[in-house]
Amino acid sequence: MSVDHLNELLLICSLVLLIAVAAVRVSSRSGLPSLLIYLGIGVAMGQDGPGGVVFDNAQLTQLLGYAALVVILAEGGLGTKWKEIRPALPRAASLSTVGVALSVGITAAGAHYLAGLDWRQALLIGAVVSSTDAAAVFSVLRSVPLPARLTGILEAESGFNDAPVVILVVAFSTAGPVEHWYLLLGTIALELAIGAAIGLAIGWLGAYAMRHVALPASGLYPIAVMAIAVSAYALGALAHGSGFLAVYLAAVILGNAKLPHSPATRGFAEGLGWIGQIGMFVLLGLLVTPHNLLDDIVPALLIGMILTIVARPVSVFAALLPWRMPWREKTLLSWAGLRGAVPIVLATIPMVTDVPGSERVFNIVFVLVVIYTFVQGPTLPWLARRLRLGDGEEAADLGIESAPLERLRGHLLSTTIGPASRMHGVEVGELRMPAGAAVTLVVRDGTSFVPAPTTVLRRGDELLVVATDPVRDAAERRLQAVSQGGKLAGWLGIHGSAGRRPGSH
Repeated sequence: MSVDHLNELLLICSLVLLIAVAAVRVSSRSGLPSLLIYLGIGVAMGQDGPGGVVFDNAQLTQLLGYAALVVILAEGGLGTKWKEIRPALPRAASLSTVGVALSVGITAAGAHYLAGLDWRQALLIGAVVSSTDAAAVFSVLRSVPLPARLTGILEAESGFNDAPVVILVVAFSTAGPVEHWYLLLGTIALELAIGAAIGLAIGWLGAYAMRHVALPASGLYPIAVMAIAVSAYALGALAHGSGFLAVYLAAVILGNAKLPHSPATRGFAEGLGWIGQIGMFVLLGLLVTPHNLLDDIVPALLIGMILTIVARPVSVFAALLPWRMPWREKTLLSWAGLRGAVPIVLATIPMVTDVPGSERVFNIVFVLVVIYTFVQGPTLPWLARRLRLGDGEEAADLGIESAPLERLRGHLLSTTIGPASRMHGVEVGELRMPAGAAVTLVVRDGTSFVPAPTTVLRRGDELLVVATDPVRDAAERRLQAVSQGGKLAGWLGIHGSAGRRPGSH
């Protein structure tokens, strides 16, 4: 590659990134998952589109897809709140094991008997599409205000179920007969245990080191945290464990350890996650050949209906049977099993190993993901409203952004009073902020002013709060409590809870 070729490549990549960034705004307004737009960009650049780029390297796509998934799982783990997923861990573990097994079996049976695929192809498709996609789930949950218990289950499930599904797909892609089922179950259990142990150990050691080592520049902290998370994946994979589970658990521990410059770390990880998503989806769009998909549309629709209407609901209701959960919540969890890039990336594994019919498997999975993501993603908020989920405590929750003021040993908190917040109509003095914290600025209708104790807060106001380091958490809890319970939050026994994710106003 010459310097001129490098310049052309940089120009093309930068234009693709700018178009993809602009597409995020379109997807957020329409409810359309951004992954579909990114896939469309890749298809448009491919051999059947205006770009005319010929690309058929499934192995390179698989390798880069794995790398992108590692970054996406790390970003998701860093933004996951431990207190939300801790109660959900047993349910998420059941969905990621029992639920995956049921989903694979039901989907494979439907693909064999209704779509006419042979058993190896049917099992491959059943395994590939049984994994919910972390990128799609994290993206949708940012815009759908669900109760914390459901958010925790979905986030943990999407972080956990990649591991057993990858093992199943690799096993079904090997030459010769598939191993006995009990040996396969033992392999899955062993790899999950190794991955979990390494992820927890790396996360704890990394958090301890980051709290006790002073780096010379603040920009080094986000790099170090991401390097620790990625090392958990690499060590887990080299130890023949689940690297995907290792990186997710390590990132969860790091994200909840209150490390120095944590807002900057989360912002850096989120940026890398977006780059990973954009690059992965565009590459997958390049790999597909649209004119070869026509014969596989009907089988994809049939298998997708089996997966969405039968396999996913049965697996959710059966896997969650030991716990008493309202049918509304189980119904929403059934519909929220979003697929995305993960199934398409996993569909490249049989292509790399030259499994007969692997190209058809890839085409069916691609069509299935595109069509059913287009159906499920935009309708999820509507279903949540119909089931009367998401209109409770989470609707009144605040997104609070924190920026450390290192030399002043303080923090600058910013938040916006939302439409359902009970902070509307409360005077600044009635907030009763802890000593060492104060509302220093209010931005209302584009105009900023310093509030008086008698200033009445309104919906849409943006507040800037300065808090000293010792009372930073207490100040955030107080803001959350007033947002949920109004000025009498203390009398009502409402003490506030941490927001969903910093910056999610």
